[in-house]
Amino acid sequence: FYMNILLTNDDGIHAPGLKALYKSLSTENRVFIVAPETEQSAVGHAITLTDPIRVKEIHNNDQLFGYAISGTPADCVKIALADLLEVKPDAVVSGINLGANVGINLLYSGTVSAATEATILGLPAIAVSLDTFTNPDFTYAADFIRRLIKTLPSLDLAPRVCLNVNVPSLPQSQIKGVVWVKQYQAGFKENFFRRLDPRGNVYYWQGGEKPSSNLDPDSDMSLLAQKMITITPLKYDLTNHRELDRLSGYRIEP
Repeated sequence: FYMNILLTNDDGIHAPGLKALYKSLSTENRVFIVAPETEQSAVGHAITLTDPIRVKEIHNNDQLFGYAISGTPADCVKIALADLLEVKPDAVVSGINLGANVGINLLYSGTVSAATEATILGLPAIAVSLDTFTNPDFTYAADFIRRLIKTLPSLDLAPRVCLNVNVPSLPQSQIKGVVWVKQYQAGFKENFFRRLDPRGNVYYWQGGEKPSSNLDPDSDMSLLAQKMITITPLKYDLTNHRELDRLSGYRIEP
């Protein structure tokens, strides 16, 4: 089995999650890396318009490892397809992100936005995250994506749909299964921690807290917590079609 795969992320080109994916995917595929030079977490689908986008070659052991981009994850996908790659990739993989991307976080995630940008440009894509921020072991998640990407042709995804994958931070023997799930819709309870710097100026650290009750039992957040690998098909169309149909009967004078 062989594919040309573009690999990117939002944690930066030197992130261990990206390196784990490269190690796993490159055993069976030709992998190209175009990733942010520095961490770009929570930048969403931002693109760079008012600054130049700088590109640096990154080498390991005198071999080209990939291209480091001064912009965002979406920039990486755009410039990779527009200029950097000699061949059009068969798929794009974004990750492995440190920390889950579930619920409302999908709107903020640079990891997910790189995958949705790929679908806008006509390529199948997978975003993958590991549900931990401490002592991550990306090995199993990377191997799961290596196996999942083989199924992309048979999945026959609709145009402009990508897959958002979240993997529990557990040994394979403790993972209870793989489920297709919807995105959790409620927001987080947010906290802003007020501080003073040495000169008496106020600043804040933003924190977040996952909802502890009333979780939708069929959602990504709930089933990930139950030790399941969750996969959510995503599209970037933000139209509320039900409301559009309802409101189309209301006439408003120009």
